[in-house]
Amino acid sequence: MDAYLERLQEGIRSATHGMSAEDLQRHPEGKWSAAEVLEHLYLTYDGTVKAFERCLREDKPLARSPLLKDRMRTLVVTGLGYLPEGRKAPERTQPRGMRPDEVMREIGPRISAMDDLITQCEARFGKRTRVLDHPILGPLTACQWRKFHWVHGRHHLKQIQQLRQQNSRDGTRTNDGTTTNDGGRTSRPADLPGK
Repeated sequence: MDAYLERLQEGIRSATHGMSAEDLQRHPEGKWSAAEVLEHLYLTYDGTVKAFERCLREDKPLARSPLLKDRMRTLVVTGLGYLPEGRKAPERTQPRGMRPDEVMREIGPRISAMDDLITQCEARFGKRTRVLDHPILGPLTACQWRKFHWVHGRHHLKQIQQLRQQNSRDGTRTNDGTTTNDGGRTSRPADLPGK
């Protein structure tokens, strides 16, 4: 697996380790829960998988020629590793209510499938070929797609860490991974893929 996507998978495992289904669903008013953040990430991976499948099926790169604004955005995100904040997620990547256990089970395999398809396109069309258009960044190479998903994922993993910190302030984590909150309820961690 590509190093960026491997780091992404490990980051997701680490950020969600020991979180219960309740923890994954808890969120401040008007903000996404950790489960919704993960679903958003899953939907971006799913969209990338489908686009790369189409590229392979049509046996050609599907990217247009980059504009100057595409080159600048790509440089900032995939070159400098910075994802500007404040942009609303595209409609097709907004959470739709996937169950926390389902998203936890499916996200790792979807990253693996994405890695496999990106690798196939890179082998078929070349490392320097822009293969597909990102809806915001424009045309990207296979390597830039991997780096984008790492930078984007890292951005959202920070949000999950903030939610974890809020959850830990709201309840007390015990040594066995359970959380006891002020109401005296105890919750168990969600099952994690690969653990």
